[in-house]
Amino acid sequence: MSARVGVVTFPGSLDDGDAARAVRVAGGEAVRLWHGDSSLHGVDAVVLPGGFSYGDYLRTGAIARFAPVMESIIDGARGGLPVLGICNGFQILCEAHLLPGALTRNSHLHFRNRDQWLRVSATNTAWTNSFESDQDVLIPLKSGEGRYVADQATLDELAANGRIVATYQRGNPNGSERDIAGVTNEAGNVVGLMPHPEHAIEALTGPSLDGLGFFTSILKHLAGASA
Repeated sequence: MSARVGVVTFPGSLDDGDAARAVRVAGGEAVRLWHGDSSLHGVDAVVLPGGFSYGDYLRTGAIARFAPVMESIIDGARGGLPVLGICNGFQILCEAHLLPGALTRNSHLHFRNRDQWLRVSATNTAWTNSFESDQDVLIPLKSGEGRYVADQATLDELAANGRIVATYQRGNPNGSERDIAGVTNEAGNVVGLMPHPEHAIEALTGPSLDGLGFFTSILKHLAGASA
């Protein structure tokens, strides 16, 4: 039986369909979840997709964090439910205090859309276990508020404890502190990533197949958990 991975749709979500497709291409069952429904319908993991939830009003992710579905996701994540936040989803996870830090306006104040090299440094999370340590991958990036910031003590703690999931390579596209592209929580079940792995799963449409590893990783993690 395939693992059931929920993909949330908020008003203004853009990449929920692509995230659901990535789950299916990886071999899982994608279950669509609605922002106004607090039920997670028995899913084994959750993806918070990219887009502009609630039009990015107030600030990115600030309103989505209070959606009914997020109450259940927050409770589930604290109990070990794997959650991946991509771009806007990463912003939501920070607003929900499931991940430290914040995502702010790009330092150059421009929207950045390009294929971006990353180095995956933390491979012990639920979403990155299919990668080799320090593996370089090429994944699309598209964001205007992608600059990761945190106080120096938090940045030091993330680095010391292996919680920086990925860093930008061959140029920092947004001014993120310490070139951070993604982070994880202490348990490794919650990951936030600014670039879009769901756009790099097929040769026809992506710059590589590198993004598929994030989705095969969660299936591998869930298979191990149920063994």
